[in-house]
Amino acid sequence: MNYKETLFFVGKCLTINHEERNKVLVEEKIKSSDVDWESIVKISTAHFVFPALYCNLKKANFLHYLPEELVNYMIHITDLNRERNQEIIEQAKEINHLLLANNITPIFLKGTGNLLEGLYDDIAERMVGDIDLIVSQENFKKSIAILKHENYVAKEEVYMDFHWHYPKMVKKNRIAAIEIHNKVLKKPYTKFLDFETLKKDAITFNKCNVASYENQFFITILQKQINDNLYYSKTIALRNVYDSYLISKKDFLKNNVLSNQLEEYINNYKICASEILNFPDNLLFIDNKSSKKYLNSYLKILEGSKKELKKIRQKIKYIKLKDKFKIIQYSFIDKEYRSYTLRRFKNIKFYLKNLGLLKSKPNP
Repeated sequence: MNYKETLFFVGKCLTINHEERNKVLVEEKIKSSDVDWESIVKISTAHFVFPALYCNLKKANFLHYLPEELVNYMIHITDLNRERNQEIIEQAKEINHLLLANNITPIFLKGTGNLLEGLYDDIAERMVGDIDLIVSQENFKKSIAILKHENYVAKEEVYMDFHWHYPKMVKKNRIAAIEIHNKVLKKPYTKFLDFETLKKDAITFNKCNVASYENQFFITILQKQINDNLYYSKTIALRNVYDSYLISKKDFLKNNVLSNQLEEYINNYKICASEILNFPDNLLFIDNKSSKKYLNSYLKILEGSKKELKKIRQKIKYIKLKDKFKIIQYSFIDKEYRSYTLRRFKNIKFYLKNLGLLKSKPNP
């Protein structure tokens, strides 16, 4: 099994308890003994869906087809993740109580929000890195100060005013780092998923607010695609694909468009996600010229096309350069960007780095 075949097989496995067609295909594949389980473990781990893979295979009663040693390993990792997620849920509730006591309403995002609202049959399915939450702009600095008072410490105090979250904050004897957001998407898309938009439709579970299913869906797709430019590198993580698939099964308008400015991001993501999962009925997309072109490029990358990878690398260089010019452009009209730009221009390391005279420290 090559990379693409393995990725698509794992994708099918993640839907076998909802998509009968995929359940039949997966069972046939496993029974044929034509599965490279080493590659399955490697790719599902890299995409942070290894416990979700186990949970779905277990629920479908397919574990007896797998090597016993692999099943035991899957059980071990999944049990550890379940314990970690239970601690994350308790920590999130603790943070929620603390902020509410100070008249601040946090809205939990991404993995933690999904855990709090019960998106998964088993909380062990989701591998969660940090506890992400968003507060209003006026409560942003206050929230940071409250957590610092509770002995949370930022890993790195350097904060870019226009960035979408404060640096990760950690506390001794707490399992997860906290990322306090004051926005979800970077400029110029900030307004489409700002705090007020999320608060208006937020859902409450055990006194914890999470984004509505529709907004969860958009956040799952857009945050990495836009903020980290993964749209241009055509990088799609199975963890996000699985989340967007489960959320899309909830009762909300599937064809809703957040904004015409974002329609292409969302639709091109959905056509790739749908391809990975073998075209489930609920993950709808518009089959147009743009989406076909994007999917074709994505499939070439999965197949290791050197020509396509070269094009992508050139595109990313251009996007990064464009982003730097955008920062300067925004500095003339936006206080946050202006503050950051002036701070960088006063820093001698900024010039040394851009002139290639500052050597980066080797990894330990």
